[in-house]
Amino acid sequence: MTAENCYCGSDKPFESCCHLYISRIEKTPTALALMKSRYAAYAAHQADYLLATTHISERKYYSREEILKWAVSNKWQKLEIISFTEDTVEFKAYYKDENNADQVHYELSSFKKENDGWFYLDGKFK
Repeated sequence: MTAENCYCGSDKPFESCCHLYISRIEKTPTALALMKSRYAAYAAHQADYLLATTHISERKYYSREEILKWAVSNKWQKLEIISFTEDTVEFKAYYKDENNADQVHYELSSFKKENDGWFYLDGKFK
């Protein structure tokens, strides 16, 4: 990430982009916005946000400690959106692992809108 741009790849600074969602100043208006903010949360090591934006039916499968460990052990490079619908996002997240090896996380994520907010439901790895 450059000093000017958000982790999600937008042309906006982090403070006026995904930070607004991560800090709960604003609600994510779409599944795509939630997906981008979740990528930014991994890059900014915001495990509480990642857990809070996981659908309640799926939270038991995740732990704050494991999320934070994975977020911190990788160097997040960029996010590429392949396609999206109202409630799915296909993306590639590029990162360097703890051995500084290039990695790509390729996923089709599903989201659910509930109580006026979007939540990550699950993902299928590609």
